[in-house]
Amino acid sequence: MPEFNIEKAGFETRSLHAGQKVDETTSRGVPIYRTSSYVFKSIEHAANLFALKEFGNIYTRLMNPTTDVLEQRITALEGGAASVAVASGTSAVFYSVINVAKAGDEIVSASNLYGGTYTMFDAILPDLGINVKFADHKNPSSFEKLINEKTRAFFIETIGNPVLDFTDIDEISKIAKNHHIPLIVDATFTTPYLFRSIEHGADIVVNSLTKWIGGHGTAIGGIVTDAGNFDWSDNKFTLYTKPDKNYHGLRWALDLTDQLKKIAFALRFRTVPLRNLGAAISPDNSWIFLQGTETLHVRMPRHSENALNVALFLKNHPKVAWVRYPGLKDDPTYPIASKYLKKGFGGMVVFGVKGGRPSGEKLIESLRLFSHLANVGDAKSLALHPASTSHSQLSEEQQREGGLTPDLVRLSIGLEDINDIKADLETALSKI
Repeated sequence: MPEFNIEKAGFETRSLHAGQKVDETTSRGVPIYRTSSYVFKSIEHAANLFALKEFGNIYTRLMNPTTDVLEQRITALEGGAASVAVASGTSAVFYSVINVAKAGDEIVSASNLYGGTYTMFDAILPDLGINVKFADHKNPSSFEKLINEKTRAFFIETIGNPVLDFTDIDEISKIAKNHHIPLIVDATFTTPYLFRSIEHGADIVVNSLTKWIGGHGTAIGGIVTDAGNFDWSDNKFTLYTKPDKNYHGLRWALDLTDQLKKIAFALRFRTVPLRNLGAAISPDNSWIFLQGTETLHVRMPRHSENALNVALFLKNHPKVAWVRYPGLKDDPTYPIASKYLKKGFGGMVVFGVKGGRPSGEKLIESLRLFSHLANVGDAKSLALHPASTSHSQLSEEQQREGGLTPDLVRLSIGLEDINDIKADLETALSKI
């Protein structure tokens, strides 16, 4: 009996089945392989695994059968060639950068970033010798102006955290391709359900599994997907063209077979930064995220529907000064967001209360259904004041450069009854 062709299946079907081979010896649910290591068949088998002559399990820091299903599933959902899961979204971003850039190199990044990423780029990477130049996400040509002979990557977020501007990925991708520079896209706020970045020119896609893909605030993880279409043989990518002392002098862009060259980024990511720096995802967390993928296509429309309702409610409220949501037709980012987002505009809403920061803090403390915590993408509704928490390590000037004002309140809209969500907001607003 012929096997079902998962590659031709719809998104919903791939969310449930991609990456898993079921037979009579395994459970229908994906098993959790709680093991550190795996038995080799022979000396030759072990040597072949380490030499990349054949694929298989070596050590759970590198790979794991449960994690392998997750990686294959996200690859199928993103439309990429290979994925590697790691311990967090932050480590996914960090490993992606150091997998293309070394001391003396530069990357050009949008400035409207999650606070932890901004700090990594602004303070930590420069200490490692990798300089980051910040461009205006609203002006794609600003990326081109910052390119020089040291530039090794562009970095953007699809929907910026927390101001929710959508970045014109087609235009930035066009510039990147003209200069043969890989485009790294953090697609956490859109997920592959709302937006497939690779179809719009992304070469590397980062997702925080912790957020909507996991969807329940129960585990930490990140994943990086290699689109499989970037040519790393350009001499400026010395990590791929010169012998790599991390891996037997292998030249990743030159010495691999044509099939493996296609996923050179993912292979090097797994065998150099992940293997040697060790931010490995646990098999249990991989299993949790697999449960999330199975309902991603059900949850994202509801998140988006509820968020639009909240945005409209706040927009018409007398105590609200301003509201940002990509799905509002008068939102500054709507012309670009509506060009790309055809299935919904995501689950995030940000706004400012009249009375500024003190009123915003009072509102957060008055919420009862919403949980006050530093996360997004949960099935439950969440609230945060980013200027004093998630982005507090940035100076006020840096915050404003990314569009973050002191009065901004960030809401991650959950799956509760929309009337209950609005009632909680109304009660909290009445306390101001």
